[in-house]
Amino acid sequence: MRKMTHLTLAAILLTATACGNNNSQGNNTDDQQPKTTIKVEFDADSAYAFTAAQCDFGPRVPGTQAHEKCAQWLTAKLNTWADSVIVQQGAVTTFDGKKFTAKNIIAQFNPTAERRLLLLAHWDCRPWADQDPDESKRNEPVMGANDAASGVAVLLEVARALKHTPAPLGVDILLVDLEDWGTTHQEDSWALGTQYWARHPHVPGYKPLYGILLDMVGARDAQFAPEYHSLKYAPSTVQLVWDTARESGFASFFRNDGGGAVTDDHVVVNETAGIACIDIIDARPNQPHGFFSHWHTTHDTMDNIDRAPLKAVGQTLLNIIYQ
Repeated sequence: MRKMTHLTLAAILLTATACGNNNSQGNNTDDQQPKTTIKVEFDADSAYAFTAAQCDFGPRVPGTQAHEKCAQWLTAKLNTWADSVIVQQGAVTTFDGKKFTAKNIIAQFNPTAERRLLLLAHWDCRPWADQDPDESKRNEPVMGANDAASGVAVLLEVARALKHTPAPLGVDILLVDLEDWGTTHQEDSWALGTQYWARHPHVPGYKPLYGILLDMVGARDAQFAPEYHSLKYAPSTVQLVWDTARESGFASFFRNDGGGAVTDDHVVVNETAGIACIDIIDARPNQPHGFFSHWHTTHDTMDNIDRAPLKAVGQTLLNIIYQ
């Protein structure tokens, strides 16, 4: 995924200002004594199962049968819960000259509501495990249990909850395609499905209150820190999410120390679509590449997925929605 750079001093100061009430290392007392009343429970077991179901298709690399079958499955699942589902198809060209039809899947809940929330994640997998420690495997596709399936799985479980307990506002779930066919040498080579959607929104003039992107939210020992572009474009949304997470008992996952700057789908949503959007992403500045240890390797598999971060992220989203 994308390029990750460390926060500058100015960004660290911005982080401290935007989330100054949080504990930088998390707080076990906060985790044990949540202050927010849970109106709708997030089922982490269900989210874990949705993660596994995507991996059962194999790596969802664009142009493969696994990708096509997963698209059909995602669309069918969302059709059972949402008020309407749109499969947006758009022609895109990758940095290496490959041409694909991106499939963005949009599920709408309470579509007539003016006050809306956008939730998004990418569902495709990287074609090459270019970070694999075994050089002989670097041309193999990535299974993407964390880097793709985990964020999608959380949103599927949110969709299931919205079906059974209608929300007080409109919610749009956007699953974007062709995010991960990029190169570090060209920033605009990433997030091709999101680029298409930003230029061709599913509703003309679409302007939700804000957007929340989920990316890599299921790894063991996941840590979510305020990301630079999120703070730059949507500091109040960062504050809302991190405050809600802490008050919901998940301070040890949602930390306050700087998470770096990540070139991800939310940058396109902010800069092209003009929608304030943040990124909940497991960025780890202590790693050489800045992400979880199995990022872009053949080891991004189900045996490294943990229900606890799925619960932390999913319950935080539901608490925001139903508050």
